[in-house]
Amino acid sequence: MLTRRTFLAASAAAIAALAAGCSTTSVLAPSAGTGSDQTAASLALVNKLRAERGLPPLAIDRQAQRAAMDQASRMASAGKMEHNIGLGANFLKRMKGMEVPLPAAENIAVGQSTAAAAFDAWYRSPRHLTNMLGAGYRGLGVAVVSNPASGNRPYWAMVLSS
Repeated sequence: MLTRRTFLAASAAAIAALAAGCSTTSVLAPSAGTGSDQTAASLALVNKLRAERGLPPLAIDRQAQRAAMDQASRMASAGKMEHNIGLGANFLKRMKGMEVPLPAAENIAVGQSTAAAAFDAWYRSPRHLTNMLGAGYRGLGVAVVSNPASGNRPYWAMVLSS
């Protein structure tokens, strides 16, 4: 006899099995006028910090820019700040799918109104600061996306690439 509990458990298992086969690494385009590349504004700040620590400067990396825009768009669409949004959207798969030179790192933030404010938030966070000071990184991409459906909060993503 099929009880409600058995039915729910079987349904959950079936959904999980279907979801396990799904993955996406496609770029989500931001809504018109809501996304902005912030790499140039951020590059000066990051390179000043790296110079103060005796590290080589970073350069604009087109693949990292694209990956940053994708991540900021994902967060704005979902209305939450997380690295892994969507099935199969883990960091390594996203970076490989967008041909970002590996190893790579990602910093995310929400709520800051300028590139300088996002940089400051990352600077004050030990793990994010470690990413910005990574000796093996050579490229940078930074983007911000706001979405009216998620309250127009700015979602930031920084991708550092090798």
